[in-house]
Amino acid sequence: MASAVGVMMCVLMGVRDRNALARACDLGVAMQLTNIARDVGEDAMENRLYLPIEWLEDAGIDIEEFIANPISTKAIRQMVRRLIVESERLYLRSEAGITKLPISCRPGIFAARYIYAGIGNVIREQSYQTITMRARTTKTRKIGLMGMAILRTVSGMLMPQSAVVYAKPLPEVEFLVTAV
Repeated sequence: MASAVGVMMCVLMGVRDRNALARACDLGVAMQLTNIARDVGEDAMENRLYLPIEWLEDAGIDIEEFIANPISTKAIRQMVRRLIVESERLYLRSEAGITKLPISCRPGIFAARYIYAGIGNVIREQSYQTITMRARTTKTRKIGLMGMAILRTVSGMLMPQSAVVYAKPLPEVEFLVTAV
């Protein structure tokens, strides 16, 4: 779902470059993984579960028991960490595609990228505890991250294009990139 939003945003900005679309998917997936990591406890309390079932089974966690009584175990925190690590990889990949967007759109997209990654940083600071705590970025931190977005936009106009832009799309989203 999140990757579809990234592709749709590219199309709305007039960008149909396959590589930019693939990187937009990376950003969408990274943001979705951050949301999943942030909301593990809240989702469980609402009888929702977005953690991969295989991970829970591998850790010996009974799904029904976890949803009935979500507890922040070492195994759950490791799953949250795994989501954050993967999201960080995808945030980095996404940056090369942001530089292919119209210049006027870049600061907003970089800001979204940095603010969502900032949530992941808060989760890390909370030792991946997302059962009883909700990770949030403060207004002050958001302002700083928006400043970073502006600086990244300017530096992106001065630096050579990263070869990462040509990385293959994630297998799960290749159909979206191809469809556009």
